[in-house]
Amino acid sequence: MGLLELFLEAGNLKKLKRTGWLLRGVPTPESIADHSFRTALITLFLADELRDGGVEIDVERALRMALLHDLGEARITDVPLPAQRYFDKVEGERGALKELFGKIERAGEYTALFEEYEGGSTLEGKLVRFADKLEMLLQAYEYERTGFRDLDEFWKVVEDLRASGFYPYFGDLVEGLVERRKELHRDWADRDAATSNLRKG
Repeated sequence: MGLLELFLEAGNLKKLKRTGWLLRGVPTPESIADHSFRTALITLFLADELRDGGVEIDVERALRMALLHDLGEARITDVPLPAQRYFDKVEGERGALKELFGKIERAGEYTALFEEYEGGSTLEGKLVRFADKLEMLLQAYEYERTGFRDLDEFWKVVEDLRASGFYPYFGDLVEGLVERRKELHRDWADRDAATSNLRKG
């Protein structure tokens, strides 16, 4: 597959929805491309923050990794966690990328970036994994703000973020989001109580 064919097939990411949200009743969820874009944006800003703070990090490498990390899903789609119990999603993405990168001169380089992300084997790979999870939390919060309540399972990733080596740098982002969610849930409880009282009255 050459570049033109790859670019056309990558367009699937704009059409394919993130299925975890569909399974939780979000009727028109974000696409894979939507998620990948904000993950890359988060990666850029966090990597620059780290570099400005004196951490040696290859910002371009991290950004390239973020842009590529979901490309294989153009072929295998977004596989939700329950389905991943039955087959190896990462192996499927490897196979898809091998075909997508087939005739591209830098195929080995791009594949190595994917492996680096999946393995979290470098500082850059770990950062993109952190950004990926943070992006999912942001999306969960945004859906909850519009009224979707069955999203608790997505918030389990908070503990992973707290255990990350990046938490000392970006814990304020994680905890700020957690606090906003608590405020949202307090508002829900107040509205539910008011509705219940009206019905009793």
